[in-house]
Amino acid sequence: MWGGGDYTPASLTCLVSGSGQTTCTPSLPPACWGMCGHPIPSQDGTSSWTLYHIGNCGLLGSRPRLLLVLPSQRLPLTPAGRQCYDLLVIGGGSGGLACAKEAAQLGKKVAVVDYVEPSPRGTRWGLGGTCVNVGCIPKKLMHQAALLGGMIHDASHYGWKVAQPLHDWGKMAEAVQNHVKSLNWGHRVQLQDRKVKYFNFKASFVNPHMVCGVSKGGEETLLSADHIVIATGGRPRYPTHIEDALEYGITSDDIFWLKESPGKTLVVGASYVALECAGFLTGLGLDTTVMIRSVPLRAFDQQMASLVTEHMAVHGTRILRGCTPLRVEKLSDGRLQVTWVDLASDKKDTGTFDTVLWAIGTVSVFVLPCFQPVGLFVLSPVTRPPSGPGL
Repeated sequence: MWGGGDYTPASLTCLVSGSGQTTCTPSLPPACWGMCGHPIPSQDGTSSWTLYHIGNCGLLGSRPRLLLVLPSQRLPLTPAGRQCYDLLVIGGGSGGLACAKEAAQLGKKVAVVDYVEPSPRGTRWGLGGTCVNVGCIPKKLMHQAALLGGMIHDASHYGWKVAQPLHDWGKMAEAVQNHVKSLNWGHRVQLQDRKVKYFNFKASFVNPHMVCGVSKGGEETLLSADHIVIATGGRPRYPTHIEDALEYGITSDDIFWLKESPGKTLVVGASYVALECAGFLTGLGLDTTVMIRSVPLRAFDQQMASLVTEHMAVHGTRILRGCTPLRVEKLSDGRLQVTWVDLASDKKDTGTFDTVLWAIGTVSVFVLPCFQPVGLFVLSPVTRPPSGPGL
């Protein structure tokens, strides 16, 4: 009925208990059943095939998808044909791409699965990960734009009579984004040249050697590999104690893809991301404030950190030390009113900004597993990355 390991929709009765636990019973003799996400073994003792429940469970009367795996077939087929690899890399950032290309160079059959979850503001990008799209590359380009403005400003001290120019954010952003897109394409070409297969979809685990990928159009593909590398990286963290932080604030995932100037900006955080963004915003002529709760660049040499913040203050960046935001409210004119508290004096203050940029750290991105026996569980950001045979 499933012929050769292909997967197909099957009738299954899903019962939800009072505790919220779901029991899935397929309408297949001889009464094979199991919990959602678990293998559903045959109970008749005459065959040793296994059903894997891989999706669409949780609603009474739902019609889930089941995968039949025969003992002789370690790596099943997909509807489009066999998709079996020596190595599957989940994540197309710096680490994932380097891993995939190195393995391919050593003669392995390799595939890369990459998917970018849109930011709360809807920002998304192509292959290459944080560094290429929302990190090192666009940051350095915008920093260079700020340095050029500073050189023009200083030129008069060296005898150059230069009218002070106005900065065009849209023009700069277009150039930066076009360069990033060229790098996205370059990474795809590099994978193709090394015969590494690239898939642009979101993947979740089916078993220790298989993932199920879902494309933008909802099409499912099964990929199998002897070894799977999880290289999904991280994303910016949002404050959880501030209501509407996601709605009214942006992060480094968004700042480089804005088509219009962010205007007067409050940067919340003391990380290198916070100070780098504040630095180039000030250099581009924008009114910029950095709000620091404790110490800047905590993991760095504090003498150097002090020199950095002193330099920024001299060049026009306002530094609020020992303060933390309490709430963000949108005014009738579209601007944002931020209320914060000075932790030393407990005194509250407010300020109005065009943009609030959260730069308070990152959280790891793990592939959400749908097959618990693999041993993959999403517990907390401090949990060690999942591991197991083949992973």
